[in-house]
Amino acid sequence: MKDFKEIKIQNLVKYYGNRKVVDSFSLTIENGEFITLLGPSGCGKTTILNSIAGLIPIDGGSIYIDDECIDDGKRFVPPEKRNFGMVFQNYALFPHLTVFENVAFGLRIRKIPASEIKERVIKALRLVHLEEHVDKYPRQLSGGEQQRTALARCIVTEPRLMLLDEPLSNLDALLRIEMRYELKAIHEKLGITTIYVTHDQQEALALSDRIVVLNKGRIQQIGTPEEIYSYPRNLFVAHFLGFRNIWNVDVIHVKNGGIEFKLGDFVLNAVLNEKYKEHVLNSIRDKKKLYISIRPEDIKIGEGPSNSLEMRIEVIEYLGR
Repeated sequence: MKDFKEIKIQNLVKYYGNRKVVDSFSLTIENGEFITLLGPSGCGKTTILNSIAGLIPIDGGSIYIDDECIDDGKRFVPPEKRNFGMVFQNYALFPHLTVFENVAFGLRIRKIPASEIKERVIKALRLVHLEEHVDKYPRQLSGGEQQRTALARCIVTEPRLMLLDEPLSNLDALLRIEMRYELKAIHEKLGITTIYVTHDQQEALALSDRIVVLNKGRIQQIGTPEEIYSYPRNLFVAHFLGFRNIWNVDVIHVKNGGIEFKLGDFVLNAVLNEKYKEHVLNSIRDKKKLYISIRPEDIKIGEGPSNSLEMRIEVIEYLGR
């Protein structure tokens, strides 16, 4: 497996007909990172993944691995020479091949010696807990077992980059949670640089080193799970990450690293997070419309000495813990 320092995607553009589905997408990925492309259906995340894989040509921009250009509209490295592994949403297993043969397929194409193939396939199957299913066919496997077979087929070739396109979307809720644990454990053990596509915010938060939130082909925010969850940069990210209590506010004045603002008839104070302080202050200077949002778990019911609001509860949902 060839080592590298970073993957650099610069100003990636992709059209389908006259429709621009990816618009100036730029991202640098460090070796060993787990990056998730998160967004609604049609936001361009799978198109970006397929562009990186080399399954579709790009219409603008460039993709580099260190100093090696793999696509810039002029130079194009075909997918089979990129040494990337990919797991598709529907797993794409060969129905007429056993689990062992499915996992060994990529190694046979590379003309790896039979003894080495056997050793590497068994090692990959152990990693995904499928060593007892080597002689079964895909039709004899559960959805989770099929997904793990596809994952083993991907990692057995020792790819320098692993691309996962909504691999858990066809599983039921319990299996999705179990497979999240499996994916996280495998990534921590192997350290393969991974780009993961999903529309599920829980998957993104649980798995990622960094999350790239997309909408209509454009990046809305890049950050760690904590940054994305706690400090959305705009209304789209806030709505997509599950914020429901969102109100427009009027700033009265800025003081000592905090702001005093008016919400309805109430005057409230907020301390600005150091990381996002400049972003908020710039928004105030530019006289942009400002919003405050509070997650349900951060609300305490009762009378408090400060930042107390009189509100009407409109919806109560029981969500277990």
